[in-house]
Amino acid sequence: METLRQIWNDGGTTLGGWVSVPSSVTAEAVARAGFDYVCIDTQHGAVEYSDCVSMIQAVLLGGGRPIVRVPWNEPGIIGKMLDAGAQGVIIPMINTVAEAEAAVRACRYAPEGARSSGPTLVGPRTDRPYFEWAKDNVACIPMIETIEAVGNLDDILAVSGIDAVYVGPSDLSITLGLGPGNHDEAPEFLEALDTIAAGCNARGIVAGIHATGALTPDRLERGYRMVTVTGDLQAMKLGMDAELDRARGNDVGGSSGSMY
Repeated sequence: METLRQIWNDGGTTLGGWVSVPSSVTAEAVARAGFDYVCIDTQHGAVEYSDCVSMIQAVLLGGGRPIVRVPWNEPGIIGKMLDAGAQGVIIPMINTVAEAEAAVRACRYAPEGARSSGPTLVGPRTDRPYFEWAKDNVACIPMIETIEAVGNLDDILAVSGIDAVYVGPSDLSITLGLGPGNHDEAPEFLEALDTIAAGCNARGIVAGIHATGALTPDRLERGYRMVTVTGDLQAMKLGMDAELDRARGNDVGGSSGSMY
């Protein structure tokens, strides 16, 4: 199966699911739904490293491509998640060139980076020596989620070794003074999204973003090629609410939900 980087290198678009519940059962179910990637959230979710090991295995069992959002731009945890088998890492709050360079160093082996070699868990899963496989397939995905990062976008995107950037709409909205959430009614929010997509596409870097099923067509039209469609908790809540409403004989209207 092609990895995310192989799909992106071929010009493809990827739709993803998000997992915040520390459960291999949930992770496998999301993978079997057919998403192009499954991101395990260790920043804002309830997932710890020990959970990730079995969840990554479950995503692979379900035929998915596991990636992890790490808690912060710290090389130790980035290396551990990659060694556990994540095919890429989403790295929060990258606002400067120096922070982007640090993220790349943590994802790459020398001479491109400073990642320590020890693929005990992931090594047996690759079709060639992991050191070689990682160079071609591990995805380094910094998050662009503040107005400071948008202001530094061109310089950040010039850092060698970045495969994609990922927009966190809530933090971007907060730094724009709008409060958390998607704010498609706010011109400054949409302008920031378009600036990021245009900058990425000009440099051949994939633009990624949190969205919902309802928002996904718009994000794709704006040039985003990595779009998270829904998360386990969001989908469960929407589904539970809808079924309970049906059981009570209430009209079930459409809902776009919310993603952070």
